[in-house]
Amino acid sequence: MAPLTLSSPEVQSFFVHSAILALKVLCVGVLTIINRMIRKVFSNPEDAKLFRGNVKYDDLNVERIRRAHLNDLENIPVFWVLGALYLTTGPISTLAIMLFRVYTVCRIIHTIVYAVIPMPQPTRAIAFAIPVLIKWYLGIQVVLYYITAV
Repeated sequence: MAPLTLSSPEVQSFFVHSAILALKVLCVGVLTIINRMIRKVFSNPEDAKLFRGNVKYDDLNVERIRRAHLNDLENIPVFWVLGALYLTTGPISTLAIMLFRVYTVCRIIHTIVYAVIPMPQPTRAIAFAIPVLIKWYLGIQVVLYYITAV
């Protein structure tokens, strides 16, 4: 196994895709705020008063975006952990880069078809399932690598 360095293509790819995903999470949070402002629905009375809106916990559009955001918060940090651990196993560079790229693209598609332009199933399910399979692959590879190393 070649030593892991910051100049390794797979490490740089992981950093770039991790940053893209972090920015995506931030964008979905901003999308929630924008939709609250447009629809004038807020979850706190002081916000509703300040922006002359209403307290409402069940606006369909806002809740859809919030669910997409929650889905990101449940899935992307796991990718960061497993991806970083996977890099320590000395993966094939092109495979690692492809996995990071596909994961990122699918998570972006998932957000678009969930929160921006809702599409019928199985579009969202496929965009969700592929990253889940990638995380399982990364995790299993880490476990197998370190079990055999012991």
